[in-house]
Amino acid sequence: CLLVIAVFQASGRTTSPLVWMGLFPIITAALRFGWVTSVAVAAVLVASDATLIVAFDPDGLMHLVPLLGNGAFLIGAAAATGLLGDRVRQIAVRETLAQRTAEEKKISGVRDRSKAIYQMASLVSATLNYQRVIDAALDLSMQGMQDLSRDAGQMVSAVLLFQDDQLHVSSARRLTPSDMKVILPAESGVLGEVSRTGNPQVLSDPFRDPELVQFVGFRTCRSLMCIPLRAGFENYGVFLYGHPRPDFFDAEHQQLLEAVVNQSVIALQNAQLYQSLLSEKERIVEVEEEARKKLARDLHDGPTQSVAAIAMRVNFARRLLDRDPKQAADELFKIEDLARRTTKEIRHMLFTLRPLILESQGLTAALKQLAEKMRETHSQNVIVESEPSAEERLELNQQGVLFYVAEEAVNNARKHAAAEHIWVRLKVKGDVFVFEIQDDGVGFNVGAVDASYEQRGSLGMVNMRERAALVNGAHHIESAEGKGTKITVLVPLTEEARERLRT
Repeated sequence: CLLVIAVFQASGRTTSPLVWMGLFPIITAALRFGWVTSVAVAAVLVASDATLIVAFDPDGLMHLVPLLGNGAFLIGAAAATGLLGDRVRQIAVRETLAQRTAEEKKISGVRDRSKAIYQMASLVSATLNYQRVIDAALDLSMQGMQDLSRDAGQMVSAVLLFQDDQLHVSSARRLTPSDMKVILPAESGVLGEVSRTGNPQVLSDPFRDPELVQFVGFRTCRSLMCIPLRAGFENYGVFLYGHPRPDFFDAEHQQLLEAVVNQSVIALQNAQLYQSLLSEKERIVEVEEEARKKLARDLHDGPTQSVAAIAMRVNFARRLLDRDPKQAADELFKIEDLARRTTKEIRHMLFTLRPLILESQGLTAALKQLAEKMRETHSQNVIVESEPSAEERLELNQQGVLFYVAEEAVNNARKHAAAEHIWVRLKVKGDVFVFEIQDDGVGFNVGAVDASYEQRGSLGMVNMRERAALVNGAHHIESAEGKGTKITVLVPLTEEARERLRT
């Protein structure tokens, strides 16, 4: 301001052509402090110039008239500029507030998503009941969406889970009772696309979808989001969210819903693993129970009968000693032979219960010893054919499982097939270990035997199938009456092979 006064004095005061320079402090004051300060600055400029004119210029009164005109210009400019500055500041304040509100909303959205994810994570860690987790996921989705959009209360949602390769409604919000009974194949429309690709999809006008049209609750929706419940290659189902407003699901909504659904997938995996553990536990108990029953049957039909026969014949030989010593001696030789055969039979049973050679020398050596004992004990011809180093691709527990499968199959062939030869083959094809047990016995109708297993109470083939499952293997039986039997167990050696065998 002082600099401008000095310029005025040097150039001819406010009557100077440089009077416009007085606008600089006026505009500065207007933009920073408002129109009142701006007018005050203009008044100071005019007053200071008038004072200097009166004090130092003898003819100063003659210059006051043009001074008043230029002063009025400066004061008017100050008022106009000040009002404009007030307007600019108001706009700037509103923009700042709007920007701050948007940032706060964004932070609130992030906080709401984090809260929803935290609540889902807490629930996942607290329960193994996937139905509770699904219900909570729908509720938390609604809660999180209401924090982001006022009209989120109109949202329709549902969870569809796969059962027997079809989607069934597991839980829903705002669907009709008839909608809860809908079953979909997930082969076309958005459901088919999401199931195939595993990627979320946003759909306009879901009532035009060939499968979703069956839901009455989604017919009023103009925007729908479908999120897969998927982990790796496992596809559990989908989450469906619909809303009457077109283009309702923006990027922020999608991030929130996908985060909640991802936590639900973890819960489903945990629940499935828990159920698998329970099923595995029950299966192990059943296998152990069947093993005990089999041991009891084998003891009853074999060594127990032999020991009872030995006791009876010893008693008979004792009575012969006085009447016919020669016949008693012959009987003792027969008793000795029976005792030796019984000893071999017991040793064979002990070997099959725990073949130590399996741990020390491997599967092929254990199978060859099994074949030798079958030949010595039961005169059964068993041929073991193994590719060089084939068993080295297997872990020890896998070798143990295959040994027990072979023992079960060989015994079945000996007892029921009247086989002259039994072949046990070990080979590797690519990334799969192939284990075969084949006989030239009478064969049987596989379908008829499978159908009558529950009534017969025999679990031999079931045990082999379950033991194959313990090593993630596939079990297959080929047989026909009069054409022998071939049992094949495929054991995957890589993750890729495991996935192929599962499908």
